[in-house]
Parts: sequence; structure tokens; C-alpha cells
Amino acid sequence: MAKLDDVVERVDRLVVRHQELKRTTALIAQQLVAVTSERDSLRSRLAAARARVDALLQRLPASKEEPTPAAKAQDTTKSPKGEAP
Repeated sequence: MAKLDDVVERVDRLVVRHQELKRTTALIAQQLVAVTSERDSLRSRLAAARARVDALLQRLPASKEEPTPAAKAQDTTKSPKGEAP
């Protein structure tokens, strides 16, 4: 009978473990729904922010002579009145 008792005990442990795993799976599924919803919301907010930035960029006047990054760097190294540093 000891063998049968061992089998019964193992089956009971398996049933308990199965129930635990079902609960864990349900919790993970709920978390997935929440995270997916949050991701979708963040994507929507990002798209709206990009649209606002694009609209603001469109409103900026276009400059005819935009200095290059190299020219900007040279301007910062020059002293006033064109004197050498």
C-alpha cells in the first residue's frame, strides 16, 4: 500500500501545482493586458507629441544662410572684433 500512497501524494502535489500554475498564468495574462494597454497609450502620446513638434517646425521661418556646425565652432573660438585669442 505504500506505493499507492506515494502515487496519491504525488497526484495531490501535481494538482496543487497545476492550480498554482493556472493562477500564475491568469495573473500574467492580466499583466500583459495592462502593459499592452499602457504601451498603446504611450505610442499614441508619442505620435501626438511628434505631430506637435512637426507642426512647430513648420511654423519656424526658413533661414537663408544657416551656419554650418564648423562655422559655429569657429565663431566661438574668435574673440570680439576679430582679434586672435
